Order: sequence, then C-alpha cells, then structure tokens
Amino acid sequence: MPTTALRQKEENLFNAILKKTTPEMLAVYGRRRIGKTYLVREFFSKKAIYFEATGLKDGSMQQQLKLFTNKISGTFFGGIALETPKSWLDALTLLTKEINKIPESKKVVVFLDELPWLATKRSQLMQSLDHIWNTLWSKRKNLILILCGSAASWMLDNLINAKGGLHNRITQIILLKAFTLAQTKLFLKEKNIKLSDKNILDIYMIIGGVPYYLQELQKSLSVAQNINRLCFSEDAILNTEFDRLFKALFDEAEVSKTIIRAIAEKHKGLSREDLIKATKISSGGTLHKRLRELEAAGFIKSYIPYGYKKRETFYRIIDEYSLFYLRWIEPINQKGFGSTKNQWQSLMQTSSWQSWSGYAFEAVCFKHVNQITKALELENSVIGMSSWRYLSKKGQKAAGAQIDLLLERNDNAFTICEIKYSNKLYLFDKATAKNLANKVMVFEEETKAQKQVFVAMITIFGIKPNIWSEDLVNNSVTLSDLFEF
Repeated sequence: MPTTALRQKEENLFNAILKKTTPEMLAVYGRRRIGKTYLVREFFSKKAIYFEATGLKDGSMQQQLKLFTNKISGTFFGGIALETPKSWLDALTLLTKEINKIPESKKVVVFLDELPWLATKRSQLMQSLDHIWNTLWSKRKNLILILCGSAASWMLDNLINAKGGLHNRITQIILLKAFTLAQTKLFLKEKNIKLSDKNILDIYMIIGGVPYYLQELQKSLSVAQNINRLCFSEDAILNTEFDRLFKALFDEAEVSKTIIRAIAEKHKGLSREDLIKATKISSGGTLHKRLRELEAAGFIKSYIPYGYKKRETFYRIIDEYSLFYLRWIEPINQKGFGSTKNQWQSLMQTSSWQSWSGYAFEAVCFKHVNQITKALELENSVIGMSSWRYLSKKGQKAAGAQIDLLLERNDNAFTICEIKYSNKLYLFDKATAKNLANKVMVFEEETKAQKQVFVAMITIFGIKPNIWSEDLVNNSVTLSDLFEF
C-alpha cells in the first residue's frame, strides 16, 4: 500500500493536529479502496495511544457492539473477554473509562472506521457519540477522534452537513481522492515498477489512481499482461469488483448502477432530462439522491454547459474503472466468451479500443484540470470549467459542435481545449482544422459572448506543426504536463 509521503497534504494536516493542545474531531471520507484506513493507521498507530474499530457491513447492532467491545479488550485489556454492552452509550462509556486512565501528556486517537456501517438504524450511535463528545471527550485536550466512511453521501448527510449534533464539533474534513497521474507514477516507482508516462496513462485510463488496484500490478508483466490478469483472467479481481463496489457504497445499488449505465452510453455526457427518459426514474427525491451519492463518491461529475440554464445539468462518468468495466469487462462476461490468456492484447488492437481510449483520455483530463490550467499559465484566471455542445436544429445549415473542455477566464476570454489521444505526434490535417474552426465559429455565434477565443490542444506527445495548426492553435498541452504535481 502507499506510503503517507504520497499523501503529503494529509500528512501535514495530521502533523499539525498532533501538535495541538485541544481536542480534535476529523471527518474522513472517500470511496472504497482509496486508502483511507491505511493512511490513518499508518500515520497515527505509532504516534499515539491508538484505538481502532471498524463497522461490519450489514451487521446487526449486537454484532457491531460485540466487535467494538473486542477492540476495547484487545487495546486496553490484553484480549481478556469482556461483557458486551447493551447500548452504544454504555460501550462508549466503557471506552471513556480507559481513555481517562491515560495521562494528558500522551495523545489518544479514537478511529471509528466505516462509521455508516457501525451506525445501524435505531442504534442511537450518533446520538450517543454526540453526548459523549459534548460531555466528556471534548474536555480531553489529548484526544483526537477520527470518523471515517466510504459511503460519501451518508457521511455528508449524517455528519458533515448534518444540522446540530456533531456537525459543529468537526475541526477538520478530509475528502481522500484517487491518486493523480503524478502520485501514481511515484507509487509505482516505490514498487520498483518502471514505466513510461504513456504506459502509466494507459493503466490509469483503465483502473484510475485507486491504490488498491495499483497495488496488484506486477513489475514482471507488461501493461497488457497486467490488465489481462486484473480484468480478464480467471478469478481476476476487477472482473467482479463493480458489483461489490456498488453494494458496499450504496443502499440502492441497482438503481445507482442503472443510472451510471445510462450515463456511460453517452461518452460526452447526458442531460438530466435525457437521463430520466433513459432510466424511467422520475425526477424527484430518488433520482436527486442517487445522483448526489454517485457524485460524492467520485463516479460522476455534474456540469452546466456555458450558456445553459441551471436546471439543464449534464452528467458524465469520471471514474476510469467504471468506464472500462461497462464498455469492456461486462459485455465480455455477458457474451460468455470466458477468459483467454491474451484477451486484452487482442482487444487493444481493435478500432473500438482506439475510439474508446479517446473518451477515456478525456475523463483523465477532467481530473487534471489544475495541471492543464498550470500548463496554460491560467492558474489564477479560470473562473469556470465545463464541456459545451450545440445541436443544429432542423432546417439549419450550420453543423452542430461539441467542445471537449471549455475554460472561462476572468480576462474576458475563453480557452477551447481540444483533447486528442494518439500514440505519436498528433497530425493536424485539413479535416481536423476544418472541424475545429467550425467549433470556434459555432461557439462564437451561438453564445454571442463577445470575448476572445483561444484554442489549446491537449495531446499525448504534442502536435505536428503545419500551416493548419499554426493558424488555429494558440497553446499545446502534452501528457508530461498532466504529470505535474
């Protein structure tokens, strides 16, 4: 698993908290497999008196209390069997008695992992935790309480954004995200896996920057062999990960999968209106909550195209593994082809892969907008980011237009980013130039923005200079730029 050095921002925060002389309450959330537990345990377990308890998925209140009590026994009583308390208030009171025995000169960390699983319905855990914190734990200057969960929407609704209760007591909030390309490169380097930036990108477009997946890569295998082993071979861990992931994260997993499948059908994004038509889920509380959950967990991103009204929200998938699973793994499983030794080596030679890789690269770019704006020297200039589209109406001569990434700037200008995936210098030919010129023209005509418009190409290795590129392109961003921290 990753060292905490890969999470420098979080490590700096943890170090600052250790130096404080006040009680601290941290809320840590992020999707499963992202390394939340490892990060907290690796950093705090050797720097403080450390207590960790983890919720049991779909466990009863009695099971949760039993496991919690066992952890108290293992941490403070040398494993001696203890009677299981009948309520969370009693269990937390038992823990408090042991905490009170520790001198205030020593830091104490209470880490409640997978809190949404611990807090079963009608268990009163959150109310009990609120009471214990307000009456007892908040008076312990040496106490650090860390509340962690993978179900992002639950963490937001019941803890971070909840009214009253523990909400006003939280001192720090950490949303732990997947590794960027730069962090992924460093992670692989620590595993002594030496790959080119292009190789790393190809892996990233399939499994993303999820530490748990990256950990499974083997340095003795090629990129294609690793992907085949992880996704298509017998007992491949990512072959059935999709269903496990959704069941672990969402109460209504099947509804969430229906939504993400519909969005996956449209690589450029799907409007809320079209999503309702595709899924037959009525526009209301259920759809709103499921979309919010998917976005909070990092599977989709919502955006409002420039010039559109607030209610005209679009959604696109930004989770690399989900994109890959729905396009490649699931269809192969459904057809019953079974695994073959060189399944992926064969698939990556097809035109379908070449087409799909372009969309996957776009998703990666959306996650690395900070690196893109830095490369364009626009770090302090961008005030809006979205895609943009225009569908020509019946009877109109003008063609439609789709802009991959549109950056609205505070200097009365736009930057239109054209994203192209290619294994070599991108050839900017006459057809490409015509298509791009049409995008600029349609955008200017339809938005009537009266602002300067600049064009930036985002490619793997750059573009091959010629009269067309020199005439249209103002800036170029390459893969090496995306690997910046």
